Amino acid sequence: MTSDALSAFPAPTDEVVDLCRDLLRIDTTNTGDNATSAGERRAAEYVAEKLAEVGVEPVLHESAPGRANVIARIPGTDPSRGALLVHGHLDVVPADPDEWSVDPFSGELRDGYLWGRGAIDMKDFDAMVLAVVRHWQRTGVRPPRDIVLAYTADEEAGSEYGAHFLATRHRDLFDGCTEGIGEVGGFSYTVDESQRLYLIETAQKGIDWLRLHAKGRPGHGSMVHGDNAVTALAEAVARIGAHRFPVVVTDTVRAFLEEVGEVLGIEVDPDDPEIAIAKLGPIANIIGATIRNTANPTRLDAGYKDNVIPGRASATIDCRSLPGQSELLERQLRELVGPDIDIEYIQRQPALETTFDGDLVEAMSAALRAEDPGARPVPYMLSGGTDAKAFSQLGIRCFGFAPLRLPADLNFSALFHGIDERVPVDGLQFGVRVLDRFLRTC
Repeated sequence: MTSDALSAFPAPTDEVVDLCRDLLRIDTTNTGDNATSAGERRAAEYVAEKLAEVGVEPVLHESAPGRANVIARIPGTDPSRGALLVHGHLDVVPADPDEWSVDPFSGELRDGYLWGRGAIDMKDFDAMVLAVVRHWQRTGVRPPRDIVLAYTADEEAGSEYGAHFLATRHRDLFDGCTEGIGEVGGFSYTVDESQRLYLIETAQKGIDWLRLHAKGRPGHGSMVHGDNAVTALAEAVARIGAHRFPVVVTDTVRAFLEEVGEVLGIEVDPDDPEIAIAKLGPIANIIGATIRNTANPTRLDAGYKDNVIPGRASATIDCRSLPGQSELLERQLRELVGPDIDIEYIQRQPALETTFDGDLVEAMSAALRAEDPGARPVPYMLSGGTDAKAFSQLGIRCFGFAPLRLPADLNFSALFHGIDERVPVDGLQFGVRVLDRFLRTC
């Protein structure tokens, strides 16, 4: 293709803004209920169209009506090498417009940011990858190894209709994949004007979502009643909500804290790391959740009439376990709630942890340093979970690497599932440049 022909196309750093805006304007709210979730197929068709437009052949797999996933393979120059999986989800959590400064599905460009539900979780990365691939197809670039693209549904509700569906029903699409990258990693934490830590996710906590069920004797609300299911449940939930599990420092968190201590010039006590973590500002919430198991009550359900004492009451608890601690967490919860409360698991997916080494890590680090000479890549553990839980079951070594250079004063962790979610435009463009370098050399 001639230079004149190429000039007719936008640069990937420009196109990423339009691609991200288009995706933000597609409401892909995942409520956890097929009847009320929306938009995933429309977003999947958009991605498939953008890939097909430049000669990539996407395959669309629908796990249930409307719950669509897109897979495509880009051949590399060395077929003897293992393929790299690059995955991103298309669904988002709900957003209440009354709580936002802008329409959460407007994709509004304001103050140097692109605003909307999914801006950092994770339509920004979806758009970055799409922009890089489209640029490659137009310019004849081939990666050194096969790259498998996966745009998935349902990550925000456990991935049953997305990554788990693909990994179990269409595992042949991932043949040869040895490593993978996905969300919530490669973002910056500013130390000072000349130094930034870039947190690459090498571990993530397990998902242990459960329901507590209390039983009692139904009765009239006006009577003295000693066997009240609501009371029993409320007491159990209060005990869980007030409990702090003991500190356990894993290898990944220990490595992160050592790096932080060196960069910040502070003493980090591995047996009492909370003092050091408190100095991390906007990322303290993420890191602080990775030194212990956690359990947060999120929903309550009881009764059917104001003057009737119900015979059953339930609560949902969002539990996250450290690597190797899921069974211990269950025992800890059993002690907290007591023998009369039933525990039902609604999601149980293992924690993941890999080492911070190897050629892929070197390629990530080199790409970051090339675009930011002040970059210092470090490993960290994600307090949540991603589609990597499904893909790791195929033997794929998974990392979180969705690079963003962030403003020093941006509370990045608060934007995840929060109000006024937004991504800096120059951060998006930085991510495109880093991914382009990384994927050309990995």
